[in-house]
Amino acid sequence: MIPNKTKILATIGPACTNKNILEQMVRSGVNAFRVNMSHGSIEEKKSLFTEIKKLGSGSHSYPTIIADLAGPKIRIKNVKENLKLNQNDKIIISNTNDINDETITVSSGFTFGKVSKGAKILINDGRVQLEVLKKISPHSIQVKTLVGGNIENGKGVNFPGIGIDMPPLTEQDFIDLSLAIDEGADWIALSFVRSPRDKESVDLILKDKKATIPVIAKIEKWEALESLDKIIDTFDGVMVARGDLGVEIPQEQVPLIQKKIISAANKAGKPVIIATQLLETMIKSPTPTRAEISDIANAIFDGADALLVTGETAIGKFPQKVIEVLNKVIIETERTIDFNNMLQPIGHEHYTADAISHATCQIANDMNIGVILSLTHSGSTARMIARYKPPADIIALTPVEKTYRQLSIIWGVTPKMIKEYSNSDDIPTVSAKFINDNDILVSGDRYVVTGGVPVGVAGTTNYLFVQKAK
Repeated sequence: MIPNKTKILATIGPACTNKNILEQMVRSGVNAFRVNMSHGSIEEKKSLFTEIKKLGSGSHSYPTIIADLAGPKIRIKNVKENLKLNQNDKIIISNTNDINDETITVSSGFTFGKVSKGAKILINDGRVQLEVLKKISPHSIQVKTLVGGNIENGKGVNFPGIGIDMPPLTEQDFIDLSLAIDEGADWIALSFVRSPRDKESVDLILKDKKATIPVIAKIEKWEALESLDKIIDTFDGVMVARGDLGVEIPQEQVPLIQKKIISAANKAGKPVIIATQLLETMIKSPTPTRAEISDIANAIFDGADALLVTGETAIGKFPQKVIEVLNKVIIETERTIDFNNMLQPIGHEHYTADAISHATCQIANDMNIGVILSLTHSGSTARMIARYKPPADIIALTPVEKTYRQLSIIWGVTPKMIKEYSNSDDIPTVSAKFINDNDILVSGDRYVVTGGVPVGVAGTTNYLFVQKAK
């Protein structure tokens, strides 16, 4: 049967662009690769898409591709070489083009209008901490160093608790999003989401390019937590991006916030990804810490759909080993979970599709059936079944390559390509043929089949039946 239900996502980067390494990572359990659009030229980004596509022999056999847009992150643009701030040092932060040795220049496109005296500013994930002394102009402030350290170009700058008026997409994001669409991205991840309205900018470009790609909201700003339910409802999935989130809010709150986000996404039936510092030690070491293993296991227990490693595979020394460790932890953890007791109504069963999906899982549980076949064109049937986290293996049969690829990151779902079918009368035959051709069950074993008619209409899950393997 299916070895693991929680999916593994890995960031592609300099440490793993070799085709042999990538293939080893896929064999070890990678379901999708993340392309970090924050780094590299257009040609370098294109080459990453190309490398991933080389991994399969067929058009749909390579791993799913997630294009992660940089978003409106404020970064250091220009600073004096080898600048190191010591405690109580004073310096100017500006987002204009006025560059001198006494100024740290950061990203443009905003003002310091909401930044007041005494506000804290964090650089490089909080390693350097500053306090605002005074506002010089709408575009420059004077700060004092609380915790010193090196200041380097490209490092992030955070203003925790302060609403900085930045657009949801930068000029570079518009370029990168178009590139991702053209290069065949299966999912888009939008960074630094603050409100459900942030998705509108992405939707406009998708509509203009006649593309249908689901969008993940990365939760890493304090503002997003104030609109969490609406963001989850609006976006197609969420990612708990713990790196920047741990800078935006007190670190001790991150575990509880993570649990809250997972719970809310599970209830809404939206995939939720846990990212950043899962196996941070393995960037340099071949073995993880016990704390890292416990962290991963707890995310699985809480109901995460997928786990994303970033620097561990992009720049780490042991990218394949990272995936092997992650896969082992997932399998071992899932062995201890009683999925039979996880099944429960989520709150929307008054809709036919929801009720049928819940009933499918309930029947599989009651009859001790180990396989659920979901025949789907849009993927909605498989996603709705997965939200109930049944112990049975969910196999999504689809003739649509786009759907096949998007379902690869959904908890418990194994997508399979089949030939096009157009008539509901074909469904029993299509199902039986797949079971028999793939030797999934022995003769007499039951399996549940569910889907929707009319065929090809999204959100019409309205049938289920039980068949026996011949």
